[in-house]
Amino acid sequence: MDSPRWLPLESNPEVMTKFVNCLGMRPTWQFGDVYGLDPELLSMVPRPVCAVLLLFPVTEKYEAFKHEEEEKLKGQPQDVSADVYFMKQTIGNACGTIGLIHAVANNQKHLEFEPDSPLKKFIVQTSKMASEEKAAFLEKDESIRVTHESSAQEGQTEAPSVDEKVNLHFIAFVNVGGQLYELDGRKPFPIVHGKTSEDTLLEDAVEVCKVFMARDPQEVRFTIIALSKDSY
Repeated sequence: MDSPRWLPLESNPEVMTKFVNCLGMRPTWQFGDVYGLDPELLSMVPRPVCAVLLLFPVTEKYEAFKHEEEEKLKGQPQDVSADVYFMKQTIGNACGTIGLIHAVANNQKHLEFEPDSPLKKFIVQTSKMASEEKAAFLEKDESIRVTHESSAQEGQTEAPSVDEKVNLHFIAFVNVGGQLYELDGRKPFPIVHGKTSEDTLLEDAVEVCKVFMARDPQEVRFTIIALSKDSY
């Protein structure tokens, strides 16, 4: 049986904020663009930041690196906190939604939800499940699927068809217990990137994003989005 496919979500912070708001997250925190990586442009991002999303091209160089990284870490297991919420991606083109779930699920102490929030309900119901079980649960979650579909059609660019091969991928960076985690549903486990803090999460995540960019110097299709406390 083929795995289900969704329409790709555009890397548009307004679409993302509306998406999580439609699923019952209160708009006390908002997604916003990170316009550049130098300190001056990073200083323009509203603080605090509780999650960073990276959209990047899946190239041959990246796939080779991903394979090497997996083999290495299988032989040298990382110390991953049991508090990290991590899920696998089994739905084609759902990486945007999975990135948003990773961003939100690992920041429940900061974020606020409506009492009947479908997103909060999904996170609570799946929090103790294995990463593959969470993925299967998402395949059956109609409220998230329907919201994803409507959000995917709302972007500024025309949404590609469900079957079109999209070679851009979303991942999330979060702080859990003072460690920076890269959460990617295409990987078998979270990746630990060392120490971080609530104050330095953006800068620390950007340092990892720079490594992604340096791996493919000819590429320009990188987008960084921060989940910040609403400053208005």
